[in-house]
Amino acid sequence: MPKDNQTDEARDGSGNISRKQFEKELSKLQVELTRLQTWVKAEGQRVIVVFEGRDTAGKGGAISRITARTSPRVYRHVALPAPSDREKTQVFIQRYIAQFPAAGEIVLFDRSWYNRAGVERVMGFCTDEEYERFLTMVPVVEREMIVNNGIILRKYFLDVSQDEQRRRFEARIEDPLKHWKLSPMDTESVRRWWDYTLAYQRMIEATHMSWAPWHIVPADNKRRARLNLIRHLLDSIPYKKVDIELPKIPKAQRRPKDATEGLTAGLLIPSKY
Repeated sequence: MPKDNQTDEARDGSGNISRKQFEKELSKLQVELTRLQTWVKAEGQRVIVVFEGRDTAGKGGAISRITARTSPRVYRHVALPAPSDREKTQVFIQRYIAQFPAAGEIVLFDRSWYNRAGVERVMGFCTDEEYERFLTMVPVVEREMIVNNGIILRKYFLDVSQDEQRRRFEARIEDPLKHWKLSPMDTESVRRWWDYTLAYQRMIEATHMSWAPWHIVPADNKRRARLNLIRHLLDSIPYKKVDIELPKIPKAQRRPKDATEGLTAGLLIPSKY
């Protein structure tokens, strides 16, 4: 693979949006995300956004652009580790239910209960019976436990081509700052591309329902994928602008005559930059 002086994040592919244009459009969308946040909090709404997709598709990157300018008290990024031995004995969705939103919260699942239909299916971490039961039950669970309980549910699947996935893995290997993103389980997805393809196709066909549809995001172009996903999310939720009364900054009190720096001056860290 030829090397260049651009990072994977900054790379401009054919037909890509320039960084300047991307930042300009993203800034506009982030303003709207804060308005959505205000509406969700004011109205006591609950929102779940599921991010699924192939390894390296950019799920975490898309989420980070959503949360960059918003309140962590409203937008909550959930990325659960592999299940513990105890969690493996629970109902497939049980550990995710604990992360469901309360009033005034938006939960962004960076992978979700759909692990059962993806990595667990392909890598043999669940039985055929557990897999088939999942595909049968999850549409009912999403309808009765989520949608009919008044929670807004959105499901996104970020997809990348086989060549682009390989390129991104190679870029991660070359970049020490991205080594933490690598694991044997992830890179195995390169070898088992078609196993994952068939598993994801079956997953989407079985769980794409009118009350919980899937939305596919072509993600070979990261910038376009992020802008299109955020725009779609905003367009899909009927939020309204909520007028808020901004606080006025009062005058500061006068410094007391007996005020001293005390010990604090000696506790400052060294200034090396």
